[in-house]
Amino acid sequence: MPQGSWIGPLSFLALINDLTTECLVHKYVDDTTLSEVLQPNTNNSNMNDFMENLLNCADQNHMRLNTTKTKEMILGPLSRSQLPILSTPLGPIDRVFSFKLLGVYIETTLCWSLRVDNMIKKATKRLYFLKQLKRAGLPSNQLFHYYSTVIRPVLEYCIPVWHYALTKGQTEQLEAIQKEPCTSS
Repeated sequence: MPQGSWIGPLSFLALINDLTTECLVHKYVDDTTLSEVLQPNTNNSNMNDFMENLLNCADQNHMRLNTTKTKEMILGPLSRSQLPILSTPLGPIDRVFSFKLLGVYIETTLCWSLRVDNMIKKATKRLYFLKQLKRAGLPSNQLFHYYSTVIRPVLEYCIPVWHYALTKGQTEQLEAIQKEPCTSS
């Protein structure tokens, strides 16, 4: 299937529709995430078994797992425990401490500093263009439209997931970015 075609994601979803691994499976277009909830103070993970089920299903559908793009991340207090490294016959899976999943940076500590830093960096770049448009004499209604469609979505993307856990400092950083268009000349 050519990359970027509209039929590609549909055929991928049709191929993985029967995917069952006995754990939580999250499927989105060309991305699949396996999740396992472990009890505190435990080192008993079944993720290697779940991964084997995934590999069997992929093999039955004539698909391959790209181990270079596959990552393992352990969230919360268990990230400090000594869980075994996830491996496949194709090679070991990298264990990471942060990961971008569907556009949201997630960290093993479940703090959102990486997410906030990336949002601010992205919004700041876009604010620069807003200032250039203002200097070029664009009417205020068009400036507002640019802000509403290009900058604000960056600051609000998946907000129900991460906003509740922000520190006071992170909240102030985000508010400063949102107030900047009003105060800049």
